[in-house]
Amino acid sequence: MPIVRLSGTVEGECDANRESRARMLYTLFANGWDIYNSNGDQRITLSNIERKIQESDAFVFMPGASLEDLFKAVSIFVGYQTLDPHLFGKATAILNTDDSWDPLLELLDNLQEIGAIRQDYRQFLLIAQSPSEVLACVDRVRVEGLPDVGREKVTTNHSDSFSNRRPEDYRANICIFCSASMENPSYLNEGYELGRLLAENKLGCVSGAGTTGVMGEVVKGAAEAGGWVAGSNVPHIIELEGLPDGLSAFWLTPDIYTRMEAMIENSDKFVIFPGGAGTVQEMFALLILKAAENPLMKGKSIIIYNRPVAGSTNGYWDRLLILLEPWKDANLFDVETELEGLIDNLGNLIGKT
Repeated sequence: MPIVRLSGTVEGECDANRESRARMLYTLFANGWDIYNSNGDQRITLSNIERKIQESDAFVFMPGASLEDLFKAVSIFVGYQTLDPHLFGKATAILNTDDSWDPLLELLDNLQEIGAIRQDYRQFLLIAQSPSEVLACVDRVRVEGLPDVGREKVTTNHSDSFSNRRPEDYRANICIFCSASMENPSYLNEGYELGRLLAENKLGCVSGAGTTGVMGEVVKGAAEAGGWVAGSNVPHIIELEGLPDGLSAFWLTPDIYTRMEAMIENSDKFVIFPGGAGTVQEMFALLILKAAENPLMKGKSIIIYNRPVAGSTNGYWDRLLILLEPWKDANLFDVETELEGLIDNLGNLIGKT
């Protein structure tokens, strides 16, 4: 019997989504699906989420979306984008009867519109308005599979972890989460400039060790300025993108979740630069860990760089900030709209040149 992982939690008898959840459970059971983690009783962490994916044959997200639900749904989409072999032929359906998923969908729509997401994400995150629609989605994908994401392997991974000691006069590591696919010169130039500034101010640059897009330019800017540049990546993504030149340290991990964990553990501050679904996933992970007072985030701050969209006056992360409105007063992150302001916000770590 195939297993579907059902995400979401019913908070007591008065929960408005209690009935829809019961109908969803009945519909899946009655049509040959077994249910795993049916009421949020088994927590998913960065260390175990890939194993949970391997154990499941499909994923269903319920109304009443929590931040953790948003993180898991975006993470699965990023897995589709990066050809995670454990997601092959596995459907993801979202039952959005209460519109609680709308802020995320509007954010992804916006990122797709400006070119930060190249795939039509709605072909992978299947939105439904009833349990019967959810069933139709997961059954169809089980028979027909998922669309091609339009990516091919460019190399074979022979990489392994290595590390050169960070110079003693370096004060901290700054992790830059950003796009590995965007090609607009405006974003690329700022990425290169940020990498250069980190190196010139003796701050380590940590990233996802990408070769392309904004991420590639951040790494290039720091490396060409003689900086200490570290990164983490996973075998199946390296086969799609390769590794950049100039790395001082590299941490090979088995999946994108332990990759994030390695980057977080080895960083002192985080910048959310222009990016796509992967950057959204990373921001959600940081917030979840910080809100839970996880030791990985102790004393570490997050800056969202909400610069204008190229050719527009709208902020790049306006939709993300709308989604994060419930957490704006919790002092979990700062927002900057100009590169100079971002550098100033790094404050006690970056000295002025």
